[in-house]
Amino acid sequence: MKNWIFIVLVLFLSVSCKKELVKQPAKLIEKEKMIDIMYDLSLLEAMKYQNPVSVDSSETDPTKFILKKYKVDSLQFAQNNMYYAADYDNYKDMFDQIGKRLAVKQRAIDSIVKIEEKKALKVKVKKEKAVNKDSLKTALKQQVNVDSIRKIIQSKR
Repeated sequence: MKNWIFIVLVLFLSVSCKKELVKQPAKLIEKEKMIDIMYDLSLLEAMKYQNPVSVDSSETDPTKFILKKYKVDSLQFAQNNMYYAADYDNYKDMFDQIGKRLAVKQRAIDSIVKIEEKKALKVKVKKEKAVNKDSLKTALKQQVNVDSIRKIIQSKR
């Protein structure tokens, strides 16, 4: 009898643990679309962190703009976010994908910045060379003027 009660109790607990904590929303956002939305929101947060004035000074709410871009309202996003967050492993995988996309974007931007820095350095070096040439020409002209003045003074003596 004790074994029978124990078996029923274990079965009951195992079945009850499988129950979803959060029900699937009526308007479920596809996983890939949800990842895209979360990626854009991550970029937005990064921009707010890097330059808070530029994002806060805009007249439109950037978060609303992103949700509108994907044709999702804030309630639908919140419900879907809770639904996906209830499954930790799946939610973690989603954030891992977002992290990989951000890393790829970061490498691309870093390479562009390095190229632009090299271009700027080349322009700076060219300007310095031009300035040095002009300085050398000016110095030579001044030397020629000094030499001609010396000759004039010596000829008058």
